Amino acid sequence: MTTSATPPLSPAPERDRSPVSRLLFHNVLSVPPPAAPGLDPVRRLPLAVALVGLAALTAYVWTAHGTRQGLLLLLGGGLGVALFHARFGFTSAWRQFIAVGNGTGLRAHALLLGTTATLFALIIGTGTGLFGAQPTPSAGPLGVALLLGGLLFGIGMQLGGACASGTLYVVGSGQTSVLPTLLGFIVGSVIYSRMWESVNDLPALPPFLISDHIGWFGSWAVTIAALLVVVLLTRLVQRRRTPPPVAPVPTTTGPARILRGSWPLLAGAVVLALLGAGVLLVSGGAWGVTSAFNLWGAKFLQLLGAEPQNWAFWQQPAQAQQLAGPILADKTSLTDIGIILGAAVAAAAAGSWRLYSRVPWNAVAAGLVGGVLMGIGARLAGGCNIGAYLAGIASGSLHGWLWAVVALLGTWIGLKARLLFGLSNPKPGDGAC
Repeated sequence: MTTSATPPLSPAPERDRSPVSRLLFHNVLSVPPPAAPGLDPVRRLPLAVALVGLAALTAYVWTAHGTRQGLLLLLGGGLGVALFHARFGFTSAWRQFIAVGNGTGLRAHALLLGTTATLFALIIGTGTGLFGAQPTPSAGPLGVALLLGGLLFGIGMQLGGACASGTLYVVGSGQTSVLPTLLGFIVGSVIYSRMWESVNDLPALPPFLISDHIGWFGSWAVTIAALLVVVLLTRLVQRRRTPPPVAPVPTTTGPARILRGSWPLLAGAVVLALLGAGVLLVSGGAWGVTSAFNLWGAKFLQLLGAEPQNWAFWQQPAQAQQLAGPILADKTSLTDIGIILGAAVAAAAAGSWRLYSRVPWNAVAAGLVGGVLMGIGARLAGGCNIGAYLAGIASGSLHGWLWAVVALLGTWIGLKARLLFGLSNPKPGDGAC
């Protein structure tokens, strides 16, 4: 029940939008977009708990592990806020495009990728870093593991109902229905690390960075041109298929929209790109998500008396150092925890934070299976929708584009697999998708 006195919002008229907004987000739709509902009251107790938790944890990390780690936790918090307010989806965007041809989400991806690529070119191309960090691009080998991993991830995110970043911010917003997906993510990551010796030597070509051949400006120009092609193709597909609009989320008007309402996808993409660039500046590496799940699973096994440190994967020098150190000193764990807490703050402020005590068995089963597939897939491919797709394409790495192609194919398979679990997909006749 909505208690806000703010009337529902209608989409902005086409003439009131900027040229960039019209190019990216103007829709050719089968029906007009429905009006957005108003907001529920602020959830004061969850908001207080989330704010105190984020502040206290930041103070501890800053004191115990240093300024860099404290900043990474805060950057993660900002990412959680932005992901929630913009409802910035990767899983839903691919689902809507494959199922009914709505390319709004993919065009938002293009803006995020293009803005991030611009910032990466400036930062990496000039060697700018904080705390002595030397920024490096994200590039992965081109081989069987990449293709198989991206395919598994695409299937898994449709079954699990969320991608890597989406799982974290949805859990943070109190939706316990996604906890099986997070659990499956961790289990799948552990399975990968246990079988690492069997899959480590799959056939592959070396990484391919465009900047190694035509410089950072040339790499940036090629990436932007490719993203413009994506924008135009999604508009062409959408014009031919006239899909239902994307379902609106609760919001409000005026300055309160910044702290409580939903953000335009354009704003969300730019904020996420800026925060992701902040992670690169502070740590020297791009924003990632899924390597932390591997670490969390191994740490849990150690608590149970197991010895994953004896596995070949964790005996590699970098991984051995990661496992030997505390979770709150690990870069990816800090940003992941920050996303959960930041999303909790944003959801409580928006009146959307709530726990779900009853989750249908089919959703639990699909979430577990999807999470396991994503956990294995992300480790095989060397990243997820953030570490491989976003960071790879923004770095001018060919592996990011290949990951995107196979993940889209995996999405198509995943939509078929959803039906086996009794889960629905968008349909052309829907009022919203």
